[in-house]
Amino acid sequence: MILGIDEVGRGPWAGPLVIGAVVLGGAEIEGLTDSKKLSKKKRDELDIVIREKASGYGLGWVHAEEIDKIGLSEALKLATIRAVEQVNASYHEIMIDGTINFLKETSKGQFVTTLPKADLLIPSVSAASIIAKVARDNYMAEQDLVYPGYNFTSHVGYGTAAHQAAIAQLGITPLHRKSFAPIAKIVGTTTKKIGDGGEDAAGAYLIEQGHKILERNWKTRYCEIDVVSSKDGTVFFHEVKYRRTSIQGGGIAAITPGKLKQMRFAAEFYAAKHHLSSPLRLTAIAVTGVTPKVETYLEIE
Repeated sequence: MILGIDEVGRGPWAGPLVIGAVVLGGAEIEGLTDSKKLSKKKRDELDIVIREKASGYGLGWVHAEEIDKIGLSEALKLATIRAVEQVNASYHEIMIDGTINFLKETSKGQFVTTLPKADLLIPSVSAASIIAKVARDNYMAEQDLVYPGYNFTSHVGYGTAAHQAAIAQLGITPLHRKSFAPIAKIVGTTTKKIGDGGEDAAGAYLIEQGHKILERNWKTRYCEIDVVSSKDGTVFFHEVKYRRTSIQGGGIAAITPGKLKQMRFAAEFYAAKHHLSSPLRLTAIAVTGVTPKVETYLEIE
């Protein structure tokens, strides 16, 4: 009557962390071992048998947003607690694969034994690793329908070259763990590249319309302006909003009253700093597309 516990999804760049918890009771299931040593077909077959024959089982899920908020260590504890709470079978011992007692701070912590490679040695822990792996893999496969182009079925969120290439092309999704260093680095690089591309497109458009570009990415500790240009004696202050596709919503919608107030302050600050007496105009430029193109140019005031 051992409650076996194992985790799946500690290291991927995207997707949830899943903890499996299983009490086999008197069930004897042939072929149980570390889920990573089994073929997908065998895991799927064993998953069905485990759910049918086990005295009890549970799955604890912690998704990317929670992982980013609380960190991986706390996420492992939370997922373990969630898994154990679902088990309605009796047990006299808890066995966790690894060296860390994720239940230490709970009332069940005193009943825990930790054991490296327990998923190879203890049948209930093997069963826990299998149901967690199958559940997580199935979930990630479903995400291909939600986020086409990432091929989550293949890499299930791990940092493969294909996954990195998809992020570079398509950006990140809500599945991605932004607190993980590789994703944070990719996001930072991609965001800057996209932003620069949007401003390049906006600058080219303005030049075509007869503007002279005075500044790009003008910043102070108080404010910033994407593009400053002049035309016919008027100085224009442009807010550039990029959207990869029009489905994400028009960039102009991002010019809220609060944002407009910031833009007005930035323009006045720039004019004062450069001793300008020319008329000032605020504009918004919406840029869309994988190859950025100006979709909307709007003079706001």
